Amino acid sequence: METLTVTFLQAELHWHDAAANRAHLSQRLSDLAAPSDLIVLPEMFSTGFSMDAPALAEPMSGPTVAWLQAQAAAHNAVVTGSVIIAEEGRYYNRLLWARPDGRLSYYDKRHLFTLAGEQHVYAAGRQRLVEEWRGWRICPLVCYDLRFPVWSRNAAQAPYDLLLYVANWPAVRRHAWSALLRARAIENVAYTLGVNRVGTDGLGHTYAGDSALLDMQGHYLVQVGDLETTMTRTLARAPLTEFRAQFPVLNDGDEFELLNLEEAP
Repeated sequence: METLTVTFLQAELHWHDAAANRAHLSQRLSDLAAPSDLIVLPEMFSTGFSMDAPALAEPMSGPTVAWLQAQAAAHNAVVTGSVIIAEEGRYYNRLLWARPDGRLSYYDKRHLFTLAGEQHVYAAGRQRLVEEWRGWRICPLVCYDLRFPVWSRNAAQAPYDLLLYVANWPAVRRHAWSALLRARAIENVAYTLGVNRVGTDGLGHTYAGDSALLDMQGHYLVQVGDLETTMTRTLARAPLTEFRAQFPVLNDGDEFELLNLEEAP
């Protein structure tokens, strides 16, 4: 496909209330005026960003995963966002990639936010995910991953056209959010989408939103403020292909390989 229609939901989340968040997001999705290929929700969209994994985690057979798959089928789109998942005695901040035919892929957040003690509760991911969807290659990452350019790098062995981050990024660091999104778009010569939440969580942390979609030169295609917002935009392949041909910076990068850490010594 020469275009990809992307919808993102910048949402205020109910603290530690998965049922309320599913109901709220269901209503938001039911109000979509046009079809989309990809629908993006924030990080930990069912609970807010929490370290109370023992009380909040769901299995992969749980209601939030089933809800995500049902939404993907209903909207004939991939629906993605991260959820607290329990699996084999560990907890994961897991981005779920639900296709309309029921197939499910996932990415476990690699860079855990030590300032909040995330590394003491959750297991870190070991492998990056690049999904092909309707002819586009997409790399979904989670929040703190934004600060680590090597993990985000548009690498030759797994190239992508769209880089996206789902987040609960606090307002106190909103300048870094905007600056890093632009940097990742420019250095990776890719469309880049950052989807944040708004409101205040149960710990008193405030989130300013600032969700944004940028082109491969770091120009804003969409930037929203601090209110709940649903935004749909269509990306065109031609400008991306033309710019990469005119300015082939990706060909001149240092050679390296992102290892599957499960196989690393």
